[in-house]
Amino acid sequence: MVLSTANLTVDMDIDTKQQFINDVIAECKSVLDENPANRCAKYCLEYLNSEEGKNLDSKDVVTFYKCIKTGLENPDSSLGCYAMTPLDYSKFGGFFDKVIRDYHGDESGDKKHITDWNVDDAEDYDVKKLGQDELSMRVRVGRNLIGFNLPGEMDKDERIKFEQKMLPAFDQLMEKYGGKVHSLTPDFGDIGANPNLISKEEYQKLVDAHVMFKDMDADPYLKSAGISSDWPYGRGCWQSQDKMRIIWFGEEDQLRIMCMKKGSNLLEVFANLNEMLSTVESIDGIEFARDDNYGYVTSCPSNLGTGMRASVHVKIPNLTADGTDKKAKEVCKPLGLSVRGTGGEHTPIGADGTVDISPSARLFIKEKEIIGKLYEGIEKLMAIENA
Repeated sequence: MVLSTANLTVDMDIDTKQQFINDVIAECKSVLDENPANRCAKYCLEYLNSEEGKNLDSKDVVTFYKCIKTGLENPDSSLGCYAMTPLDYSKFGGFFDKVIRDYHGDESGDKKHITDWNVDDAEDYDVKKLGQDELSMRVRVGRNLIGFNLPGEMDKDERIKFEQKMLPAFDQLMEKYGGKVHSLTPDFGDIGANPNLISKEEYQKLVDAHVMFKDMDADPYLKSAGISSDWPYGRGCWQSQDKMRIIWFGEEDQLRIMCMKKGSNLLEVFANLNEMLSTVESIDGIEFARDDNYGYVTSCPSNLGTGMRASVHVKIPNLTADGTDKKAKEVCKPLGLSVRGTGGEHTPIGADGTVDISPSARLFIKEKEIIGKLYEGIEKLMAIENA
């Protein structure tokens, strides 16, 4: 069935609200028939039959539906939900907590995230000891500011307002790291022209160079969640003069802050990101949203906690001999590694067998431990590749 949202308003009466909830429950059952692994549908069913779910007022029902909409419209989802505001993880805690602990493997049900970047006692994570030459290394984190909705709930005006909020911060970053802002926002409305606007050709060059993200409006999951709405307003990036530091704004999270480097010591790029994050957080008016249980708040529950993805490009021609990453994914999953194409998620592998690998864990793991997991994963993966 296709859910009708014609009467879904914050002031709908009790009967209308209950009928809509009944329709959502029926849709969840239909989705689970098609894909039993859809966590959104599974835990939505439980939640709407719980005391917390039954006591949602009309306004909360509207917001909750926005959170789960992508999982119902895209039945093949394994997670299928996004928060619309930083407070949704507590407001709809009876739903999100079960989704989060299932996805992140917390069977105890009582883990809390601990942030720890201290690598003073870390080992020497130099991949040359593993027989690797210099690798393309990238570490990024997702962050969202207090005082703004998450991207799924933003309208065009708020997206523009967020971009303008970040401009003084980018000015301070440019004082330290140089570089420039590349914006896709056509105009700033009543405020006037956008001084950082780039052409379509310039944008495509940045996408091809993996500096900027692709057109989000083409992603059905982000589209259903409202995250890609108002494209391309409020979207762009800052890149440092040395090309090693990038901050995306207006993607799945308000900010994606990343560092990259060609080298062999994984700690170098990790230290660069830690230093840049400290710089960003020291800027007046910049305060990242956090949750007492889940650490740094992100739109997607999969990125909660560290919000970190630490990756390297490695050549595994034997495991990719068929021209795909199918075998590599089978091998990497038990190692706790995710595999992507060289251009990111849903992109092809390199012609020489190069893939992008990263530890899967984000939550209930310390930042410093992720780097260790990456090094250990490279070691184990190459042992299988060369066996």
